[in-house]
Amino acid sequence: MKEARSFTISRDVLAEIADTRGAGSTSERVNELLKRALDLERRERLEQEAEKFFTKQDESSSRERAAYHKVSRRTLSRE
Repeated sequence: MKEARSFTISRDVLAEIADTRGAGSTSERVNELLKRALDLERRERLEQEAEKFFTKQDESSSRERAAYHKVSRRTLSRE
């Protein structure tokens, strides 16, 4: 479902969007970029949560931490 919203976007950003939009519309390109940015933020939050969790753990669990990071990255790369 599409809902019309009004946002102000700088001319520089609009120019880059126009240069990289390809065959799609500007709105499609903006939506694609916003989805990527939101996904990136979500991944960053997950990394921060993992870091907080593991800094609380005893340093003797460094192998477990490395294994978790490896599995987390593999899981996130599938999405």
